[in-house]
Amino acid sequence: MSTGGEKTMVKLQNDSKMTFEEAMAALEKIVQDLENGESTLEESMRLFTEGMSLSKLCSEKIDSIEHRITQLVKDSQGQVHEVEFEE
Repeated sequence: MSTGGEKTMVKLQNDSKMTFEEAMAALEKIVQDLENGESTLEESMRLFTEGMSLSKLCSEKIDSIEHRITQLVKDSQGQVHEVEFEE
């Protein structure tokens, strides 16, 4: 088994500083490690748990960015206003 999962574990301890891209890369590495089938059951469970944490982190970062997105809307008098993005 590669030590890539161990590096992910270290990064997760500082996840507030982890970028979305770093979290996604770590999640992809975990998926690769799980798919190769070389891990023990215990290691697979640890990787799965880390993956779930990374998935949650990515989701939270996306939600945070969605809340900050604004759109420009022109009113009937031609004035442009910023409004929060609505889905």
